[in-house]
Amino acid sequence: MAFAVYVQSLTGFALSLVLLGLVGLTHLFPLPDAVNAVSFLTVMNAAMFLYRRRPVRIEPAMRIAVASSMAGSFIGMGILVYLAANAMHLLRALLGLIIIGCALLLWRMAEPRQDTSPPRVFAGVGLLSGVLGGLFSAAGPPLVYVVYRQPWPLARIQEALIFSFGVGALLRLAVLGLGGQISVQSLLLAAQAIPVVLLVTALSANRKLPVSRAILQRIVCGLLLCAGFGMLVRAV
Repeated sequence: MAFAVYVQSLTGFALSLVLLGLVGLTHLFPLPDAVNAVSFLTVMNAAMFLYRRRPVRIEPAMRIAVASSMAGSFIGMGILVYLAANAMHLLRALLGLIIIGCALLLWRMAEPRQDTSPPRVFAGVGLLSGVLGGLFSAAGPPLVYVVYRQPWPLARIQEALIFSFGVGALLRLAVLGLGGQISVQSLLLAAQAIPVVLLVTALSANRKLPVSRAILQRIVCGLLLCAGFGMLVRAV
């Protein structure tokens, strides 16, 4: 948990990727319970991180992305209800290939854009991220790709991503809670991990990044590649 939270503070998005990957490898807990627990932890991480970074300035473009992502989440959850198992496997495989493609493109494009992308780009990528989040609980990769290409300081990138995924996790918890789909096991796992989340986030939120932007971008690419290949493996 401590390792996953530190990587989240470093990159702005990797908590669920790292933690669920480790849970899947070790089989310590049922994966559905772990997924729901991660949503609680993502909200706590975002709250503590942004509190420690105050005053926080969220780029207006990210507010557009978050708003369209919330709409996309409902679309994705609606699609999920009507999809057959075979179609889900095909969509997972397609998503895995898209994530791998994003990672390779980001790897090649080492230099950020000269200007911030127009609002329509953030609206579109936010909507796509929301749909993917509703379908697979994998909203991150498209938004991460676009945000890391912006000419923003790394601190602004971290804050933008952690804010957006915190809001998304809060929406997911609200929907699941109203549907009675959060188990006692999920609540117990979250309760046990929350002290670690708060402590590690409080210690790491204001620390200077130990790596350069170029190295961090390669770390992000590696994490996206892991996520993409993980999706392909789950689709087989």
